Amino acid sequence: MRLRLRPRALRALWIGALASIMLACFAPSVPAQRQVQRAQRGMVVSRHEAASRVGADILRSGGNAVDAAVAVSMALAVVLPQAGNIGGGGFLLFHRASDDLFTFIDYRETAPAAAHRDLYVDAAGNVDTMAARRGHRSVGVPGTVAGLHLAWTRYGSLPWETLLEPAIRLAERNFRPNDELKRALAAERDKLERYPEGASLMLSRGKARRRFKQPELAQTLRTLASEGPDAFYRGTIAAAIEREMRRGGGLITRDDLASYRAIERTPLRGRYRDLEIVCAPPPSSGGVTLLQILGLLEGFELQAIERPGQTQHVALEATARAFADRNTFLGDPDFVQMPLRGLLSPRYLDTRRRTISLDRSTPSHFLAAGDAWAFDSEPPASRARPRADSTRVPQLQRESPETTHVSIVDVEGNAVALTTTLNSGFGSGVMVQGAGFFLNNEMDDFDAQPGQPNQFGLVGGEINAIEPGKRMLSSMAPTIVLRDGEPWLVLGARGGPRIITAILQIILNVYERRMNLQEAVAAGRLHHQWLPDVVWHEEGALTGEVRAYLERTGHRLRNLPRTKSSAQCIAIEPDGTLFGVADPRTQGAAVGY
Repeated sequence: MRLRLRPRALRALWIGALASIMLACFAPSVPAQRQVQRAQRGMVVSRHEAASRVGADILRSGGNAVDAAVAVSMALAVVLPQAGNIGGGGFLLFHRASDDLFTFIDYRETAPAAAHRDLYVDAAGNVDTMAARRGHRSVGVPGTVAGLHLAWTRYGSLPWETLLEPAIRLAERNFRPNDELKRALAAERDKLERYPEGASLMLSRGKARRRFKQPELAQTLRTLASEGPDAFYRGTIAAAIEREMRRGGGLITRDDLASYRAIERTPLRGRYRDLEIVCAPPPSSGGVTLLQILGLLEGFELQAIERPGQTQHVALEATARAFADRNTFLGDPDFVQMPLRGLLSPRYLDTRRRTISLDRSTPSHFLAAGDAWAFDSEPPASRARPRADSTRVPQLQRESPETTHVSIVDVEGNAVALTTTLNSGFGSGVMVQGAGFFLNNEMDDFDAQPGQPNQFGLVGGEINAIEPGKRMLSSMAPTIVLRDGEPWLVLGARGGPRIITAILQIILNVYERRMNLQEAVAAGRLHHQWLPDVVWHEEGALTGEVRAYLERTGHRLRNLPRTKSSAQCIAIEPDGTLFGVADPRTQGAAVGY
């Protein structure tokens, strides 16, 4: 039986049937008071209370949302070393209320000049996955310092050194790791102990130290405060990075650092019913994939659906199709052509939607990307036709979800959604000797051998192959949702590809299910990413009836630990009240004033 489609779905139907998309059972834990807060003037939500307080203090002292984002990011490099960083990269989405400007700062890492397509492939054609995920050869050229400085230069207001001072003070103090950092240190102990600089600072006899100071990181931050990004990309910090690369056989040189540039881009904008979604453009895949899934779901008329589980099934099928397109078409816009207009075209989405069956799932090895170029207004002279490989169904690797997100709204109504990452927990495991910060392992986000899975189980193609200077595809998806033309939700998440489905479900929960933001963030989640052909579900996300229906339609279900994704979000209520929510899955905090 095929799903019946009509030009317009009934709003009342969505409030009812689609209300339970992907989230049939809501069983949130009760969050600590610090994870939920209402305020009238400013709000900061991050994954660590100390960092959120730093940001709120910057807002109180007259700084704007970009100022607070810089200060919070630098503080996270101290108190959340498994994810917060100056040795990684990220994306910053900014809305300036005075003129309704939306802009996007891309400070994603890049491949060093010595990198090449077969960097991690041996003579037999096998990928050395550990070399791409651990150690000096896994490191991409860091972008965080350049990106934060670019955002501050163009949109900040307080002095640069003022914004770094709180992080310097945090690094100088005796620091007590919270439970989340202790768990991360335990999970990544084997990797850390291969590279003694970080291990000696944070571990004692294989366990997290009860307290530690970070004087070398404090000095690095002081240098950045006084000299700006030149110190990191051309000066003393650049020299320390190059020495570290030589020590461990890494690829990054002073020339790689000096040539790095953060880029200001135009964000993507799309609609879902009467909402406008402003989100990340490539090299993030998050925005395109999110808009595709919402576009596919908007076209369904679900009046005939009565069985529990059918709406979840439809949403999972839409998600699988969007991820198939993601892995085939998306990459670094400075290196490859992408059919972005085609991927988001209503006509193209209609062709994809018509392949969804109401009563059976499509096996992923039979599900290829569509021909989005046929719906693009500017197709290239020649293009590769996507195809699926039915012989390869990869298994998900053990995932470290160590990305982190920050949401900020200031007294003027300016908003920042910022997502930053080292990729795995503590990135490559390599701490720069004498500088006190970890380096990323983002080279694993390239397709080291197109068609083979990375650590998140994602399978890509030639478009995301390694090239010198290229930015690896990302799932990070900082997002701002507008209602009636005004910012309504500021949100983002961690969790690799689960970032995209987490943001999707939070939006649907608040808009369709009429949940408040606290309920929407805490609700159980599902995740499907095309390959591997598996639906992951958190405990409590499925009722018995929903589970039974999904299994009958052919979905393979697996448990997903709740700690694998978390979101930090702000809702702007009609009276202007700011409602900040840090995900109860982690130890974040909302701090407002």
